[in-house]
Amino acid sequence: MIKTKIGPFWIVGISVKTSKKDKRFIKDISTLWDRFINESMLYTIPNKIDDTIYLMYMDYKNEYSEEYTVVLGCKVKNLDTIPDGMTSAQIQRSTYSRFTAEGDITKGITFNEWSKIWEIDMNRTYTTDFEMYGEEAQNPKNAEVDIYVAIQ
Repeated sequence: MIKTKIGPFWIVGISVKTSKKDKRFIKDISTLWDRFINESMLYTIPNKIDDTIYLMYMDYKNEYSEEYTVVLGCKVKNLDTIPDGMTSAQIQRSTYSRFTAEGDITKGITFNEWSKIWEIDMNRTYTTDFEMYGEEAQNPKNAEVDIYVAIQ
């Protein structure tokens, strides 16, 4: 775990409201990824800075165990154009603890890392948390995905 200050910056993408109850988030986030990939959204987001993909968690109802919103998209220079069906969200300025999931994405490395994070006693703010899929995540069989958790 490495502490770092990040933000603020905007992402544009697609979103879903989900919950950890009944493991609904697993289906909802998987469906969000499927839509993002199948509709080639990486290539339709205007004003994006690069091809890094962000999976952002926000609007926590009660910590991480109840409802929250997930946004999947890319960092953008500005919000001048947001395509129909997409939304914008701000990754807030905060101190974040960074964790890195390593291995085969198809075998659930990010979920496994989050399972460990949920067990750590840290001073979370429950404002914005996010996963970052950059160049190191290009090979799904041998990927590195950074996970940022907002802390006080």
